[in-house]
Amino acid sequence: MPGDDYNVDSFTAFFEGWLLRQQQYLDELLTATRRHPDDAADNGDLDDLISRTLSHYEEYYEKKSRIAQRDIFLVFSPTWFTTYEQSLLWIGGFRPGLIFRLVNESINDLWDDQVLRIGRLREDVKVEERMLNNDLAKIQEKVAAPPLLEFFRRQGHDGVTGGTEMEALKAAFQSVLASADFFRRETALKVAEILTPAQTVRFLAAVAQLHLRIRAYGLQKDAERRDPGCGGVQ
Repeated sequence: MPGDDYNVDSFTAFFEGWLLRQQQYLDELLTATRRHPDDAADNGDLDDLISRTLSHYEEYYEKKSRIAQRDIFLVFSPTWFTTYEQSLLWIGGFRPGLIFRLVNESINDLWDDQVLRIGRLREDVKVEERMLNNDLAKIQEKVAAPPLLEFFRRQGHDGVTGGTEMEALKAAFQSVLASADFFRRETALKVAEILTPAQTVRFLAAVAQLHLRIRAYGLQKDAERRDPGCGGVQ
């Protein structure tokens, strides 16, 4: 079966390289925002940058789906994330509603029509988030004890299948994760369709900045927990 040789070490190595490329894309996006503050000029190069940046995220989701097929429980308690990053997860990733906060913070020249369309999309996203929360809650109700993450670690990471019931549980978590990841991607794409190329570049830059800032903060906090004396070192 394709992906059977794909494991946590493979994904962790991929993710570290992906983060390095994330920084490179951020540098490109910030440069583009300075060169193209608005949409007055030819934006062919912006379209290319947007396409490459979105493909960068698609690569992450493709690799993530492979590791989820191999060990779905690991994706809900990912060892490649810092403790702080894990605390922010919503169904194995970011909450789609966060996108609208980033739009508000990074774009100050929305047209009235754009404001209206984004407002409608925001309401649709709230509804879909509630539906996915309900789906996840129904799955969690099937797990009586022990606490969910400990159950994940013992059953999934030790290679214990647990028979038919365990396989059904895995399939249920894989399904809700796939729906959540599709929802995340679709929300970002719909926002990009509403925005102009110059606005989209600013939005994508804000996304990358927040992601890398959270990562850096999480690494710092994990280092401080390992060595309490390192927090004050500059």
